Amino acid sequence: MVAHDQAVGRLRESYERIPAGEPVRLAKRSSNLFRPRTDTERPGLDVSKLTGVISVDQDARTADVQGMCTYEDLVAATLPHGLTPMVVPQLKTITLGGAVTGLGIESSSFRAGLPHESVLELDILTGAGDLVRARPDGEHADLFRMFPNSYGTLGYATRLRIELDRISPYVALRHVRVGLDSLAPAIDEIVASGTYDGEPVHFVDGVAFSPSEAYLTLGRNSDAAVRTSDYTGRQIYYRSIRQRPKDFLTAHDYLWRWDTDWFWCSAAFGAQQPVVRRLWPRRWRRSDVFHKIVGFENRHHYAARLNRRRGHPDRERVVQDVEIPVARLADFLRWFDGEVGMRPVWLCPLRLRGSESWPLYPLKPGETYVNVGFWGTVPIAPGAADGDVNRRIEQAVSDFGGHKSLYSDAYYDRETFDRLYNVSALTTVKQRYDPDARLTGLYEKAVTRQ
Repeated sequence: MVAHDQAVGRLRESYERIPAGEPVRLAKRSSNLFRPRTDTERPGLDVSKLTGVISVDQDARTADVQGMCTYEDLVAATLPHGLTPMVVPQLKTITLGGAVTGLGIESSSFRAGLPHESVLELDILTGAGDLVRARPDGEHADLFRMFPNSYGTLGYATRLRIELDRISPYVALRHVRVGLDSLAPAIDEIVASGTYDGEPVHFVDGVAFSPSEAYLTLGRNSDAAVRTSDYTGRQIYYRSIRQRPKDFLTAHDYLWRWDTDWFWCSAAFGAQQPVVRRLWPRRWRRSDVFHKIVGFENRHHYAARLNRRRGHPDRERVVQDVEIPVARLADFLRWFDGEVGMRPVWLCPLRLRGSESWPLYPLKPGETYVNVGFWGTVPIAPGAADGDVNRRIEQAVSDFGGHKSLYSDAYYDRETFDRLYNVSALTTVKQRYDPDARLTGLYEKAVTRQ
């Protein structure tokens, strides 16, 4: 805690160095966001020493964690105790603070909810420069409830105390092929009973390769030591879903099964071609490396210029995660395949753990949703504008009763955005903790990329 207190002191000193009236932003080198922001030369908040795990209480199954700690480092600290965060997002360099103030979903979310639901208390540096300890009740309960999904518009977490879950040394997998119309009944069975075909299910996600080929991957904690697969080398995890009805991974490799190939997106860089894969160093087969390549392209547009020279149409980035009520899932997937045509897509069931909704991401308690993730680009049709496909998706998500996360591009008009993301409630709390509006607003961040 001495080192942590020193790190917080360093953060507060950096806040004081930002001129009065200037916007407050993080001085952060990396990000998992897919909505580029306006560059600035202004000084930012120094969070460079807020990247560690303060302590793990094995008996209480809790951990005190600094806000900029990555899940890679957090898992490394908890796994030796047979523990893991309740929800571990798929990519290693997502930070705990980022998942709580943004969004994080994984295969435990059908029973463990979202990352912010496992937070017991957190310390937040507010836009006013105050360090506030927020809990579910008490003086700052309003900030505790509003902080999740606020994307840094209320402040930044310096420390979070979170619940931990037990995990076995291994995870046994079943890849079950199901038709689109069978997805909802299968998911409902798993949510209701925690089992499928008589076997326990501790983790569930899936992939739709096409409307006629979808799989649910069912994970079960296991203490048995049998031969495990390795998807950090030549083998590619998402391909195994179609090839192996059953599989076996260490708990560590299961948690990071998607990171090596950034789901399937490493194919865009040639990293799945056998020759390239042999030459591509294993230490660079990581989602953050691929993300840096995308960032480089966003800044310099080399690939886009080459694409134009070849006479190909410009391409629109379609990188989204949306939550669809499970009963509407099959209809949405058919619409998406027909109208957008990106394959495959990721499927991950989720439910809120508690009985209350959260103000800025109003999923309904007691209702099962499925996160549908799709990440890539599509050609811009003649006469169409960049963003048109994303706008159609946004409208379809609303039409199907769903909701969309804000880590990537958003195109809503102000009125629609404010209604969908409860900005009026956010504004009330923001006036208390950021009265001078030093922190950028949610619409400005998510839509206008400030």
